[in-house]
This record gives sequence, C-alpha cells and structure tokens, in this order.
Amino acid sequence: MSLASLDWALCRTFLAILRDGSLSGAARRLGVAHPTIRRHLEELESGLGAPLFVRSPSGLAPTELALTLRDPAEAMESAFEQMVRQASGTGDAVAGTVRITASEVMSVEVLPPMLARIKQAHPGLTFELDVSDDVADVLRRDADIAVRMLRPTQSDLVARRTASVPLGLFAHRDWVKANGEPVSLPALLRGGGLIGYDRETLLIQAFLAQGVAAERPDFGFRTDSNLAQLAAMRAGLGVAVCQIPIAARDPAMVRLLPKVGAALEVWVVSHPNLRASKRIRACLDALDRELAGYAASAT
Repeated sequence: MSLASLDWALCRTFLAILRDGSLSGAARRLGVAHPTIRRHLEELESGLGAPLFVRSPSGLAPTELALTLRDPAEAMESAFEQMVRQASGTGDAVAGTVRITASEVMSVEVLPPMLARIKQAHPGLTFELDVSDDVADVLRRDADIAVRMLRPTQSDLVARRTASVPLGLFAHRDWVKANGEPVSLPALLRGGGLIGYDRETLLIQAFLAQGVAAERPDFGFRTDSNLAQLAAMRAGLGVAVCQIPIAARDPAMVRLLPKVGAALEVWVVSHPNLRASKRIRACLDALDRELAGYAASAT
C-alpha cells in the first residue's frame, strides 16, 4: 500500500483500536467483523513499515509511532465528520446534521427543549450533542456550534453573547425546614451546608470576589460534576449555586440569601466558514432567541 493513497477506513480502524485497546473492541465500536479490523491493521502497518501496537497484559498497547500519529489521525477524523455534516446540508432547505457542544448542565437542563422547538420548525435537521465542559476546538471543526459560559479567546471564531443568566443560592425546602435559613454566607459555610467543588476551585474564587474566604473543608458535599451538584441540591443535601431559571421550574426549591448572586454569560460560537450554511445560520439565530428568552424567564 502506498501511503499517498491511504484509505480513510484504515485510519478509522487505527483510532478505534487506539481507543478500545483491542481488535474485538474496535470491531464492536465500528460495527464490522473482527477479521476486517485485523486486515486493516496489518495493511496499515505494512504501509508504514513498523508496528503500531504491541500485546500487553491489558490488551494492545500503542507504540511510540502510534502515539505520534494520534493527533493527525484525529484531525482527519474531525475533517471527515465535518465534510459529512456539510454535505448533509446542501440545497435550499434548512436540513442536515448540526453538531453542538455544550456543558453538562446546559446539555441536560437547558438545551433539549430548545432543540426540540428548533427541530419542530425545521424537521430536516438532525442534531449531535457533544456533552463536555471542555472548550471544544471549533477552529478544528470538532463541532459546528459551541454554547459556552465564557467568551472564546480564539479571534478567528464568530462569537455571539446571547444572554446573561442570573445565579443564586438554592436548597430543597426539606433542607431549609431541617436546618433553617442561613443568615449570611459565612454562617452557611461554617455550618457545612454548602455544596461545592471537590478539586476545582471555581466556587472558592467566586466567593473571594465577594469578599468571603472559603476553603475546601467548608463544603459539606463536594463534587466536581455540576450535574451531581444539582442532583445533591434537589435531594436535600445542602445549598448549591444554581441558574435561577433552572431552580424556578421546581416549586420545592427555595432561594436563600438573595443578595448573594452573580451572572453567567452565555456565548454561542461558530466557525466563520460555516456562516453561509443555511442550517448553521438557522440554528444560530434560533439559539440566540431561545437563550435570550431562557435568561429573561428568571425575571
């Protein structure tokens, strides 16, 4: 095999083996037969003239060459997926696949009803939702649209500040009944009633900005998952910082210390080369309206 005529299917197999650590796992991931995966690997290694994996007690371990090839292979994967999405949206209709990336909370608590309304308006759209708190590289086309809580730093991206979502401190009414309403944020911290982060320090930094010193032991329940924090609040484990529109949906949620609060900026980000796409533009405009309405529902 000439590397100049490298088949994408071989690279796809390579990435699957790299991610699963076995031929059988790669076969299941790709939905192809085990002998096909083996043949692809042999063909790729023959063209490279070097092994990509060696057997280990835990499966197939990547060689140094395989690790070197991972980034360019993933860049090929991203470009191929973008090509497929782009091809799916040709023509005059607002149709095709739109890949969106957003944080855990936005993906689970906020975006689904919005996407349902967008799809109702444009039935030809198909959505892919990448649930991640990491900032996706939209420049590399890992996603068509990113919904982020902070302004992107890459100047080559098109970013819209669509909303400012207010935050507050909330607890389940059962927790309030058992513990009473805190008279101040320092008192809440001393009582260990606050739900906070485990390893991250975002909440500690936010409190410092309000002149309140907090340390990790001050939090009575700790987790770095924002979804888990919401679940703990709803279960009555303590007081958590929550987007006001989310808490307002549940009559069992009680807002505490209303003078303590902040706002979360929401940015919708896309690649400038996608602006001409009808499906992307339709989704961007719709998300602008939906997110602005969501933020306004808190007032």
